[in-house]
Amino acid sequence: MTARDLVLASTSRYRRQLLERLGLPFRALAPACDEEALKDPALSPQALAEMLALAKARSLTAGLPAATIIGSDQVAAVHLDDSWRILGKPGSAARAVEQLALLAGREHVLITAMAVLDRGQVHTHTDVTRLHMRPLERAQLERYVAADQPLDCAGAYKLEARGITLFADIISADHSAITGLPLIALTAILARCGYVMP
Repeated sequence: MTARDLVLASTSRYRRQLLERLGLPFRALAPACDEEALKDPALSPQALAEMLALAKARSLTAGLPAATIIGSDQVAAVHLDDSWRILGKPGSAARAVEQLALLAGREHVLITAMAVLDRGQVHTHTDVTRLHMRPLERAQLERYVAADQPLDCAGAYKLEARGITLFADIISADHSAITGLPLIALTAILARCGYVMP
């Protein structure tokens, strides 16, 4: 098969590192959409992640009509008082500690949605990971945030680093989805699109 342009619609170094594991040549480009403007508080956490993943991929199609474009989005959410509270990237150490304090002793979900656009076809996949955080004291949370600096991570933790110590239980069909790109599903989708992987 002739090599095709494979594009990751993301500036995330985590997603880029994950996609490198498949051994396919690709390039990463910033999505041409404003995520904040697209966020609709009426959407469920899963619908929000799915909409944003598709919007990121579609935002690059005009300039790359023959490319295979991968968009992905991740939403962390906790169910409180009969409604979902979405936890974004904290951006600061203080907000990271507050998010973690909200999650301590509770179960929450990490939803990773992916959209792959290839020759007019749309392939989607959503992975829902259930995580139960141990009960933790504020001092433990502050030490963790100082050590891992999870300021750019939904939910304010990095499971690939010291964040794993915060959890009592994690249920996921694909651990790579936790970091931002579900590689098991992506491998199957790319194979259907004609990409050859070992």
